Amino acid sequence: MGICSSCESAHVATAKLILQDGRLQEFSYPVKVSYVLAKNPTCFICNADEMEFDDVASAINDDEELQPGQLYFALPLSWLKHPLQPEQMAALAVKASSALMKTGGAERCRCRKKLVFSADSDGRGGGPSRNGGRSKFTAMLSAIPE
Repeated sequence: MGICSSCESAHVATAKLILQDGRLQEFSYPVKVSYVLAKNPTCFICNADEMEFDDVASAINDDEELQPGQLYFALPLSWLKHPLQPEQMAALAVKASSALMKTGGAERCRCRKKLVFSADSDGRGGGPSRNGGRSKFTAMLSAIPE
């Protein structure tokens, strides 16, 4: 038998919060949303799993706790009653990917993957082809192992 180890075995699940400026805050202990909002009064907190294109982002109640293993975003209050546009979702995906990669976990553990999102200037996937025409829309979301 060989030596078998998992990069997840020493990993402690944390609640991850992507701030408006792209920084990542991690909480390994229970923390209420009201605590986070006291330090970031110009935003609201939403769960990344509940965000969808063209849907209104819902704020998590002040008395709820951020859950370990979940990813959250601190979004500007101006986004609260407006549907999330594809450009906004793409920007958030880039922020999250960048923040998660900067934590150093990807260098220590090869099991993390980068999120790649590609869209042309009008928000449609694909982009111009070499001959100047538009290519057919195809999903350009993929994972690249590091």
